[in-house]
Amino acid sequence: MEARKVLPRKDGRVIIHFDYDCFYAAVFEAKNPSLKGLPFAVQQKHIIVTCNYEARRRGLHKLQLINEARRTCPDVIIELGEDISKFRDASKELYNFIKQYSWNGRIERLGFDEVWMDVTDIVDYNLETINRHDLDHSFFYTSRDDLTEGFDFDATIHAGHTYPKDAVSNLSEDGTLNEKDLRLKLGSHFAMFVRHQLEQHKGYSSTVGIATNKLLSKLVGNLKKPKGQTTLRPIDSIDSNSSSVIDFMDAHEIGKVPGIGFKLAQKLRELVLQRATDRDPGYSGIKEHVTVSQVRIHPDIDCDKLEKLLGGPGSPHGIGYTVWCLLHGIDDSEVSQARSVPRQISIEDSYIRLDTMPELLKELNVLARSLLKRMRIDLLCDTDDFGGSSDDTAGDDNHASKSSLAGKRWLAHPKTLRLTTRPRMPMQVDGTRMRTMKRISHSCPLPNFVFGLHESVDALAEKLVRESLLSMFRKLHPEKSWWNLSLVNLAVTNMAEAAGESRTANGRNIGNMFKRQEDVLKDYRVTEADDAVPSNAVVDGVYDTTRENVVVGPMPENKDEDSGWIEDDSIGAATDYCHTCGSSVPPFAMIAHQRFHSPALR
Repeated sequence: MEARKVLPRKDGRVIIHFDYDCFYAAVFEAKNPSLKGLPFAVQQKHIIVTCNYEARRRGLHKLQLINEARRTCPDVIIELGEDISKFRDASKELYNFIKQYSWNGRIERLGFDEVWMDVTDIVDYNLETINRHDLDHSFFYTSRDDLTEGFDFDATIHAGHTYPKDAVSNLSEDGTLNEKDLRLKLGSHFAMFVRHQLEQHKGYSSTVGIATNKLLSKLVGNLKKPKGQTTLRPIDSIDSNSSSVIDFMDAHEIGKVPGIGFKLAQKLRELVLQRATDRDPGYSGIKEHVTVSQVRIHPDIDCDKLEKLLGGPGSPHGIGYTVWCLLHGIDDSEVSQARSVPRQISIEDSYIRLDTMPELLKELNVLARSLLKRMRIDLLCDTDDFGGSSDDTAGDDNHASKSSLAGKRWLAHPKTLRLTTRPRMPMQVDGTRMRTMKRISHSCPLPNFVFGLHESVDALAEKLVRESLLSMFRKLHPEKSWWNLSLVNLAVTNMAEAAGESRTANGRNIGNMFKRQEDVLKDYRVTEADDAVPSNAVVDGVYDTTRENVVVGPMPENKDEDSGWIEDDSIGAATDYCHTCGSSVPPFAMIAHQRFHSPALR
């Protein structure tokens, strides 16, 4: 099929994927270094959600029952990880640390423990400055402003591991330098630098993948865990029927490809096997594996047939083409710009059984308190610190006093409140219960009272449950009983950024504007006409014969967003002068300015 040959590819990009090693366990180890080297696991409910590599070496694994884990490794140290605030805070801290090395601001988080970083612009800059006649004695610039910041490196080799392992010449077929490979070499050395800085200054190790897109960088990093990094070199074969990218993708199980979810993977498995797949009663969900290669070369699979197979109600248009590209290691999605506020704040918990109203009210109150507390941590900042990071101590005390929140303002106001539940399937005749991951949700406008800082989190949480969440729950579950939940999630979404300095902020902080006014007007001063220039002289292009005071300084001009005034292009660049004080004022503000001089206001 022609679509198999005409596929998009952006090989000029250099994307780095950071995956923090055993992140949840590492958060505890960072606060208690004595845990390092000991078998350690983090518990949620009755299972182990993660464990360090020493525990894995002794037979422990994720999603293992606590009792089974203790039998397997009696000396394992287990800590409760029900409160995820510590993990959110650590993830935010590490994200901000890595972000300082980005030039273009394209740095995107995936969950708590993964970060993508687009370093194409940094590689472009260093590619222009590198000495191509002495590549093994190169210098990598980590700053455009300070040319002393950086490190020495050998540009003839990759930092870390590569896929494939076999060495490839630095020269292209025409005898010139292989630019594509050189770009990835530069990216690998920069990734090694940032990875070492992260471990040296924050104490967290990471596994890193370097490739030309997000998909490949995420997958290739998994080859060398922990504390390793791998660069995927896109090398085409001589007959052009294969490449290192195709060979790399072909070995993956179809469900392990990011962007292909559980349901899509099941449909693809059933198409290849020509029957329903056997289900695993455990957490993995499947017993039979189907590789990307089996799907890709299947005679009944192409873009159109994938669209018919995977499309339908609720599926995005072009899903078949998207999956076909993913099977070939092609992913043109961009690394998102760094954001000053999260896209949403979500709190959830799972339950073995939640089927009575008193228990539900109790859990809703717990989740609402956690959600409001998290909002105060992530979305509050000092009044004089718009655009900066929020105070991580804000909201730690449920009964925070007015003084502890004094001078705090909201970085953003979420507009939407969302309640999500996952009902447990009813018991079958044979006494078994089908496992389902299906969730149902209901959304409504977020009440404004949650932004009040004069009430405690406890009081606001109770009010939120009483006035909003109960009615939302009744819309999801109209029956008075006979429901049983395995999961409840609360989230605030649809963030509207408040006044600040970020590009996505809806407005500017007027308080800071007036504080900067002195700096903005520092080039203007009011002097007596006799001491300055003759009253009929031209001063910087302004001919003035009437005023007693003359403004000496540069001509007013359209100011940028950091100056005191922001003029509307539709109004024009005209500027008037106040006859009382000589200040330059936009025409639309002159009436208000003159009222300022009115004796009645003094």
